Amino acid sequence: MADTTHTPSLIGSKLAQIDKAWLVLVLILIAVAVLDLPQLVPTVTFAIGALGHTAPFILFAILAIGYLKASGAENLLAKAFEGRETRMILFAALLGGLSPFCSCEVIPFIAALLAVGAPLSAVMAFWLASPLMDPAMFAVTAGTLGLDFAVAKTFAAVGLGLMGGFLTMTFAKTAVFTDPLREQPQVGGCCGVEKPFSAKPVWTFWKEAERRETFRGAVLTNGLFLLKWLALAYVIEALMLTYVPAEMIAGVLGGSGIKPIILGALVGAPAYLNGYGAVPLVDALLQQGMSNGAAMSFVIAGGVSCIPAAIAVWALVKPRVFAAYIGFAMVGAFIAGVAWQAFA
Repeated sequence: MADTTHTPSLIGSKLAQIDKAWLVLVLILIAVAVLDLPQLVPTVTFAIGALGHTAPFILFAILAIGYLKASGAENLLAKAFEGRETRMILFAALLGGLSPFCSCEVIPFIAALLAVGAPLSAVMAFWLASPLMDPAMFAVTAGTLGLDFAVAKTFAAVGLGLMGGFLTMTFAKTAVFTDPLREQPQVGGCCGVEKPFSAKPVWTFWKEAERRETFRGAVLTNGLFLLKWLALAYVIEALMLTYVPAEMIAGVLGGSGIKPIILGALVGAPAYLNGYGAVPLVDALLQQGMSNGAAMSFVIAGGVSCIPAAIAVWALVKPRVFAAYIGFAMVGAFIAGVAWQAFA
């Protein structure tokens, strides 16, 4: 009888190992070379110049993340989930907006919190604030969109966490939030976090070889992560500035009314794939006429509903709680957009 088993082809196996962000970047540059060769050098030059401009912010960000991970300072986040529920919500929102967790690390962290009985309200506060801001995000945002925008986004992240946390606490006994967890949520993640708050911080991490290795790995991993997404985003930004008519952006997302802010949130929710990559894209949209309020609503709605953050929520809670999470994000994005439009 013929053998019907198949093994993956060598080419297919190699392709599966290629990072999709790098692949898309290369394909975009090839497309530019084929379709509009004179634009290739200006596009690459723009991206390199933009990376050079943000390099100090990137370096600071990856060193800060490396220190937090190597010292175990992330473990202090667990302290936010102790005590009275209102206190937990407050500290969860604050630390969620400042924590260095990537979206995949949020999954085991939240699963562990839920397993030890942390209230959903505090978890919701952390969940909403966490994808929006961290040390690296703040540095990149400040370097590209300005310190004012980065600070305003930080306040918006914490405010959204507080709003979602207190609303969840208020309606905790309703059908939406009772029995919120899926069956046997799995504690795991692509970053390999198993016990997110099981040890005390060691501030002088360089005295221990294992922690020095953690620092080195965190710096390299996050450096490459930021490099690939920002390089891709800056190339797309250059192409947007060249090929997308500014009049079209200004006509749809410009102006000072409510409509651009609502559209910014609606467009940001499905279009947002990576928070770091979105920063240069928003910069390009602002240059082409996007209103300040629409820019803020775009980054808030998109950050909370982006694929990694949304998967972290979907993996652990039932669809009705996930729907509440998205609803909080959209309402919070609108409020943040209106506030920033008035301020800016």
